[in-house]
Amino acid sequence: MLGVIFLTSTVIASAAERPNIVFIFTDDHALEAISAYGTRFNKISPTPNIDRIAKEGMLFERSYCGNSICGPSRASILTGKHSHMNGFMDNNFSRFDGNQTTFPKILQKSGYETAVIGKWHLISNPTGFDYWEVLPDQGSYYNPDFIQMDGSKKRFEGYVTDLVVDKSLDWLKNRKDKSKPFVLMTQQKAPHRNWVPAERHMNLFDGIDIPEPESLFDDYKNRVDAVAKQKMSIAKDFHWSHDMLLPGRATDPRFVDNLNNNEYSRMNDTQKKAFDDAYGDENAAFLESLKNDMSDEELTRWKYQRYIKNYLRCIRGVDENIGRLLEYLDKSGLAKNTIVIYASDQGFYLGEHGWYDKRWMFEESLSMPFIIRWPGVVKPGVRTKTMIQNIDYAPTFLEVAGAPIPNDIQGKSLLPILKNEGEAPTDWRSAIYYEYSGEYTHSVAAHDGVRNDRYKLMHFPDTKKWMLFDLEKDPQEMKNIMAEKEYETVLKDMRGLYDSLRKQYQVTTSTFPDQRWDQKWWKDRWDEKNKDANTPEAKKARVVFLGDSITQAWENTGKPAWDKHFAPLGALNWGYSGDRTEHLIWRLQNGDIQRVNPEVAVILIGTNNTGHEQRPAAETVSGIRRTLDDLAWKWPSTKIILMSVFPRGATKEDPLRKLNSEINEQLKTLTDGKRVYLLDINNQFLDADGKLSKDVFPDLLHLSPAAYNTWAAAVSEKINELGVK
Repeated sequence: MLGVIFLTSTVIASAAERPNIVFIFTDDHALEAISAYGTRFNKISPTPNIDRIAKEGMLFERSYCGNSICGPSRASILTGKHSHMNGFMDNNFSRFDGNQTTFPKILQKSGYETAVIGKWHLISNPTGFDYWEVLPDQGSYYNPDFIQMDGSKKRFEGYVTDLVVDKSLDWLKNRKDKSKPFVLMTQQKAPHRNWVPAERHMNLFDGIDIPEPESLFDDYKNRVDAVAKQKMSIAKDFHWSHDMLLPGRATDPRFVDNLNNNEYSRMNDTQKKAFDDAYGDENAAFLESLKNDMSDEELTRWKYQRYIKNYLRCIRGVDENIGRLLEYLDKSGLAKNTIVIYASDQGFYLGEHGWYDKRWMFEESLSMPFIIRWPGVVKPGVRTKTMIQNIDYAPTFLEVAGAPIPNDIQGKSLLPILKNEGEAPTDWRSAIYYEYSGEYTHSVAAHDGVRNDRYKLMHFPDTKKWMLFDLEKDPQEMKNIMAEKEYETVLKDMRGLYDSLRKQYQVTTSTFPDQRWDQKWWKDRWDEKNKDANTPEAKKARVVFLGDSITQAWENTGKPAWDKHFAPLGALNWGYSGDRTEHLIWRLQNGDIQRVNPEVAVILIGTNNTGHEQRPAAETVSGIRRTLDDLAWKWPSTKIILMSVFPRGATKEDPLRKLNSEINEQLKTLTDGKRVYLLDINNQFLDADGKLSKDVFPDLLHLSPAAYNTWAAAVSEKINELGVK
């Protein structure tokens, strides 16, 4: 298991004085829609209760996410790690592995009572919480279901924003052990799409024109093609019923029409009447305007007004309920020793660039609110420009609680900044790293990048294109200055920063989890192996093989040897032809692998990193190290037999053979003789001159039946040595 370091705090004198933590977390709340931050909506739609936290605490002006999507941001907060390290890369394919270390688990062990209520959105059930009650998937605004701790679902009548705080207040009032400090994560669905406000707010902003952003009609010139190819445009990608709350089916081709407003179908009769009364006349007037040849520009403006009003209406409900929480903390006397934090999983586009949604590294979705109140420690009314990320939350919570901080956490505790009126230590970061792996949702291209105090560099790996922005001269990021001569030195520096931060955060192609679902056979095998992992037979498996085509071929060329040596142990074969380290990492992070608990795992991976792209040996080894790290939290008691990468090519001079040899030399640093054992049998495949015969490896890469016998005998001997028979 990974070690931890222990920090002592000069602020925390004893267990009795450790602060409580109330972490209020919303979904998709843009800075512009918080009056303590923004300017566009301040007079129209203030947020007085969020502003109160800022007035009585500290507001971070440069707070950023590491991956602007709901699930990945939440995973980074729980673990203090970037997405490629915690395994939750996206909302399409990922699931959060709750076996890994998270800050609630550590706080539990340190004497805190822990609870999460509301939106979870991490597929797997919460771990590390004494109490949890969470929404399934995105959750519903009206009469929502909540997953209970026994796995059942229970429906509650009412509006979700109110209900989440009702349940949070109930937990606060009825905690099991009030002698313990606590951490409560109150997590709202709002203001996530689709935007259906509470009944009391449905007529808010009627008769008011909400200000438009300057870039509502952005033409996407002067930037890479990917910027124009997204599908999150207000003009083109809003759904008739789901987004615009219009009745029936679309009567205009300028709407998308394959998502219904499922909130309406959940409403009771009273709620439906309120909805019909609020939107009926306005909808009728709009439908009449459509008949009169509404122009594209007029239609986009109408869509924007409908969208932004409902978005802000949902936020009004959030702010009111924050007021309820603050009021209870005041009246109960808890406020004086309770840290209150307001944050959201990322920012959001409120018409900037003509968009809604997030995902991009542009400022509007990269930025996320972070406001913290801590009586007696944080000076009230401070605004700081210190650059922070959501990976910093976990180590902060741990340090303020006097709890151990795992040494693999990538974030940094904010405690020195909180104690020093927003001033950062001299060794604080000067730039942040961002990664987005790409999803089919909204067709936003995969990209990563870095941002420092003034400049931002984005990289699009699929097209190998780059964008550079001068945020001082171009705060709206309308012009890519990559090719401009006056920025040559800046570009060089930013490329160096990009390489440096990727190295610091262990980002390589070989460590960045990746799936191959675009290949039907791979997805079919994935589905089959996941299904197998849930069978009674799999739970009895004593040995699991992990790897690529060489491992997969135990099912054909190597089957006689398998049947003799490993079938009696109930062994599982999780080899996938063509896989590289990044694919194995993804499989380990997202499958049902934790449902089995083998005594031994045999790993052979890396030769495709060599053969497909001739990656540097150190990069491949970093991918293998990530595999071992993942298994450390999934199978902490499992012994690992790490195979040296098999030889390939006819002679020692073959460049791919040399590369594999370099990998094998570096693999020696990954073994400890206690949990991980290196098994090198490569010489048994070679003749006295180091040549590889086609009788042994027919294509100088894959094994013959005789070679599988050799491998099987060696592994069997090692398994026996480890006490598995």
